Amino acid sequence: QSWSRGMSYCLHSERHLDTGPIYVRENGKLHVVNQGAGSVQNVTPKARPFSLFSRSFSVELCMNREDDRARRQRTDHFIFTYTKEGNLRYSAKSLFSLVLGYISDNVDHIDSLIGFPEQIAEKLFSAAEARQKFTEPVTGLRALQKFTEAYGSLVLCSLCLRNRYLVISEKLEEIKSFRELTCLDLSCCKLGDEHELLEHLTKEALSSVKRLLLKDNSLSDAGLRRMTAPVRVLKKGLDNLLLLDLSCNPKITDVGIGYLLSFKKLNFLDISGTGLKDVDAVIKRLQMQIGLVHSKVPLKEFDHSNCKTEGWAEQTVLQWEQAVMEAMKPQDNLRSRVAALHFYGKTRRIEKVVKCTLVEPETKASGNLQFYKENVQNCHLPLKKEVAGSHELKNSKKRALAEQERERTSKQKHLCLTVEDWDLLNTY
Repeated sequence: QSWSRGMSYCLHSERHLDTGPIYVRENGKLHVVNQGAGSVQNVTPKARPFSLFSRSFSVELCMNREDDRARRQRTDHFIFTYTKEGNLRYSAKSLFSLVLGYISDNVDHIDSLIGFPEQIAEKLFSAAEARQKFTEPVTGLRALQKFTEAYGSLVLCSLCLRNRYLVISEKLEEIKSFRELTCLDLSCCKLGDEHELLEHLTKEALSSVKRLLLKDNSLSDAGLRRMTAPVRVLKKGLDNLLLLDLSCNPKITDVGIGYLLSFKKLNFLDISGTGLKDVDAVIKRLQMQIGLVHSKVPLKEFDHSNCKTEGWAEQTVLQWEQAVMEAMKPQDNLRSRVAALHFYGKTRRIEKVVKCTLVEPETKASGNLQFYKENVQNCHLPLKKEVAGSHELKNSKKRALAEQERERTSKQKHLCLTVEDWDLLNTY
């Protein structure tokens, strides 16, 4: 009893301490002390669970915690500048800039931009372009398609891929996503008749093309037949074509030129360097059926200076070209292999990009075969001297006087507008 009273006193005095169950060995048996009644029970001891943390320990579940890279980008929310005293000063960016940056980082997840204001869309495109989002293999194509579907010619109205056949090979799907192009220069790309891009020219997405340059592309009569089939049969495809350059394609013969007669709106045509057999018959046929006149001098429309890449995606095309050039740099390490091949008499590998020559042997043989429509050509001619001396022109602005000096140097004699028409225009 004394032992029991002592244990009870001990339990009551240390009740504030959570010591757990107390075990006592008596007569070779292990007993557990019941803290509530203070009695000893002969039970089998249970293993006490091991507590790794204290009761005051708390756990925070952080499943969406930002990584170190995102944590470092928190500084992008501020603009750091220095005061005149040399102290560092920072100001918060506008909410528009923060939202614009976030959307441009996730531009491939946009569902649609149709109906979205084009002023904001242009800024969004530039922000994504600065982050080189359109150079990524899969997400870049998906993001570019969202812009081209909504804005068409604003994204790109003119595309020059002259001598850039590597860019065409690497970014073919991206190039095919452009819509409502008015000018497309594919000169010196050696595409051939079976290339997928030439087939894409007949699609509805490129029915707006007015200037098409296909110089030196290894085209034949079969390629022209496929390219003009939608125009000849369905009156679709390149029906709005105004200028066509097919020079330096020696496989094009008189039969292929017959397919071009379906382009009723064609104003300029260059077939220099083709494999024509009866040149005089072709010249007469073009003049009689679609009104194209053979030019005695080279036309400025075919000097390849008017076609440039213009639109929102101008820098994107340059980024594609830079990426292709970066991928070609490892070939510089193959100089030893090239030297070995040259030593053993084998053909040396071509290291540089093959560039298109402006004058081909076939062009020299057949001569200049450029054509134009007289009424269109005359509209671009300057005024005659007697028109420049009219009373209304003397009272015009300095810009008209500068044009007058250029008009005096011209040797053209025909006009598409009468003197009364020009006098009426000069009064505005």
